Amino acid sequence: MGHRTRLLAVSCAAALLGAVSVVVGCRLADTDAVTPVPQTLAFLPWLLVPAALAVALTLLARWWSGLIWGVVVLALLAWCVRPYGPGGEPGGPALARLRVLTSNVEFGWATGALIPLIRSAGPDIVFVQECEYTCQARLKREVGGAYPYRRAVEGDTSVGSIILSRFPLTAAAGVPGRMGMPGAVADVDGHAVRLQLAHPKPPLPRQVSLWKEELGRLRAFAARHDDGPLVLAGDFNASQDHAAFRRILDTGLRDAARLSGAGREPSWPSDTAPPFGAQIDHVLVSEEFSASRARFLDPAGTDHRSLLVDLTLHAV
Repeated sequence: MGHRTRLLAVSCAAALLGAVSVVVGCRLADTDAVTPVPQTLAFLPWLLVPAALAVALTLLARWWSGLIWGVVVLALLAWCVRPYGPGGEPGGPALARLRVLTSNVEFGWATGALIPLIRSAGPDIVFVQECEYTCQARLKREVGGAYPYRRAVEGDTSVGSIILSRFPLTAAAGVPGRMGMPGAVADVDGHAVRLQLAHPKPPLPRQVSLWKEELGRLRAFAARHDDGPLVLAGDFNASQDHAAFRRILDTGLRDAARLSGAGREPSWPSDTAPPFGAQIDHVLVSEEFSASRARFLDPAGTDHRSLLVDLTLHAV
C-alpha cells in the first residue's frame, strides 16, 4: 500500500471511530446529550457497521493503535446493545388475559388500514396516537360497537390520541404533553388496571429539551404509580438506547416486546423496518404482567409499525 493510500485509510478509519466513539461515550455516560447524539442513539446497533469498516481499514493500513481503538469500540457497542431493564416472570397465578395494540396512524392517514387490523387481531385495548378528529369519529363509527369504552384527547394532526377498550373504563388524569396522552382505569375481569397512552414529542434538533422533559413526565408518572397493575403504551419516540427512556424502565416497568423475545425489532420508520430502523413504539407493563407474544404489524399509510402483545395479569 502506498503512503498516500495508507494515509487516506487511516484518516477515514479515525473519522469513523471518532464519530462512533462520541455516541458510544454518551451511551456509557447515560446521557442523551445534544443534537445529533439523541437522533443517532436511536440507531445505536447499526453503528456496528461503520465501526467494523473502520477496523477493516486499520488492518488494511496496518495502523495497530487504531486497530486496538476499533476493537474496544466494537466491544463497547456489543455491550451497549444488550437488552436493558428488568425481566423475569411474575410467580403468582393468572388472573386475566388481555391483548393490547398500540398504533401511530400518522395524522390519521392510516385509520382506514387500522380498522381491519383491529377487526382481525381482536385486541382488548387499543392505544392510537396521532388520531385527529376524523380518525376518532371513524373509529367510533366503525368499531365502536366492539369497543364501547373510550378515553380521548381531541386535537388536529398529531395532537389527538385515543384509548379504545372492550373493558369498562373510568376516567384518570393523563400525562401533560404537547400531544395528547390520555389515561384511564380499566376493569379487566374485576381487576383494576391503570392505562396510560404515551406520545412525547420527537427529538427533532430544536426540541430535544422538550423531548427530554416529556419523557421525564412519563418517568415521574411511572415512578409515583403504586396502585396496582399498569400498562403504559404508545409511541415513545425513544429506544432503549436513550437515557431518558431507560429511566422509565428504571422505575420497574418492563418492555413487553423484550419479554417476548422481540426487544430489538424496529418499529420505525416503516419504509425500512424490519431490516433497518429503531424500536420506538412500546408496551410497558408493571410487575403483575407477563407477555407471551409480541407481533409488529404493518398497516399502510403510516411511518410506524403497530405493536400487538398478549399479556397475562398475575397475582403478586
